Amino acid sequence: MKKIVFLIAFLGTLLCAQAQYRTEIVMPSMIKTLRTQYWSVTDAAPLTDKLVRPYLVLGSNGIIDENGDAYNRVLEISWDEMSHETHQYTYSLLHLNADYTPSALSSFEYVDGFTKDEVIDYEHSLNTSRLYTHYRFTFPQENMRIKVSGNYAIKIYEDNDEEKVIAYVCFSVVEPIVGIKPQLRSNTDIEITGRYQQLDMELILPSNCRSEDYFICVRQNNRRDNEVFKPKPTYMGSQRQRYLNCKELIFEGGNEYRHFDSFSAYFAGAHVDRITHDHVDYHATLEPDALWGMGAQYMGETVTDVCGTPYMHEYDVNGQFKINAEKTLENIETEAEYMWVHWTLAAAQPWLDGLVYVGGDLFQNILGFQNRMQYDNDKRCYYLDALVKQGGHDYQYWFVKSGEQKATLQRTEGSHWETGNEYTIYVYYRPFGGRYDQLVGITVLQ
Repeated sequence: MKKIVFLIAFLGTLLCAQAQYRTEIVMPSMIKTLRTQYWSVTDAAPLTDKLVRPYLVLGSNGIIDENGDAYNRVLEISWDEMSHETHQYTYSLLHLNADYTPSALSSFEYVDGFTKDEVIDYEHSLNTSRLYTHYRFTFPQENMRIKVSGNYAIKIYEDNDEEKVIAYVCFSVVEPIVGIKPQLRSNTDIEITGRYQQLDMELILPSNCRSEDYFICVRQNNRRDNEVFKPKPTYMGSQRQRYLNCKELIFEGGNEYRHFDSFSAYFAGAHVDRITHDHVDYHATLEPDALWGMGAQYMGETVTDVCGTPYMHEYDVNGQFKINAEKTLENIETEAEYMWVHWTLAAAQPWLDGLVYVGGDLFQNILGFQNRMQYDNDKRCYYLDALVKQGGHDYQYWFVKSGEQKATLQRTEGSHWETGNEYTIYVYYRPFGGRYDQLVGITVLQ
């Protein structure tokens, strides 16, 4: 009997050790608008001049930003809890491998100071139809400083009970010692100037190292479903790695993100058909969307080629969003309204071989129940209703074929080599006998 209990405990530990972390809201019914932004220590304000997906840089004296100002730029992590009740939240720090599984390091090896802290900064919403409380904290703090590079997860939980997790926030800390020279082109082994984009790159490695100890991960628009992990380089030299014509680094070009702006509770903003109030909540009904991709062929619509509808350039922020609300007095974060946003995607009949999702940072780029669309047989459209904070939001329609975990845009949005995507390249290093993956280079290609 003791052997059986030990075996169950061992298997449970093994399964936990293999868990992959990602930025996600674990309690979506009560937690909304989970965000990670840069925060300026010197100005005590968010750095909101440009939408970026932040990471931290490890210097000889601790965390530094890209300009070399120690602790001038840290992370601000925030979310809304959908009530005016006060909750006790705690967060702890986990070090991860390159694949976002827990690393072999103990907390004493990757953090200097405490391993957890309380969230004490919160503020109730003011004059809003739906009550909520805005929580925030900045990281790292003087009492919790990072010692090594790599991927990290911040685990946020309630009542000091690690079983009552409300959210995870993943981020990266880099010690930049590798040079990265990326290039994006339309000519691929699949087709020429069509639906795909080929990413080539060269890595400039430090001297006195083994090239085979370095590997990369590439992410498009912060998506995890189609990321490329550990592609095989086409050339390895003493201080070089090259990825040229690497088939694993061919990505769907996709299409520019669609966009809506719900900044006003009184007037319909961009791509909003109407704003209404039902004496309880605001509702933002978006203008009906049409299929732009190859799926329109199956729905009896006219398309010009296999790429879908013709490519049309639109300015987007590659899936990100920004909170914005008119007629706020002091703090947008606590005065912006929550609105029920209603999406509709016209389709003459449902697809029986897969599911449709609304993708973007507003749903943490996940493929989950909260952003999965349903089909209305009477109105002949896919639809989704979700509670979203006022602001400007990018989104796309993603199709996921049954049995797969990777979304495609070719059926819903179309795919074009001209699309302006954001590619983030992560370079990791694990020497022979190493116990964790060092993150030694990051670059963003836009």
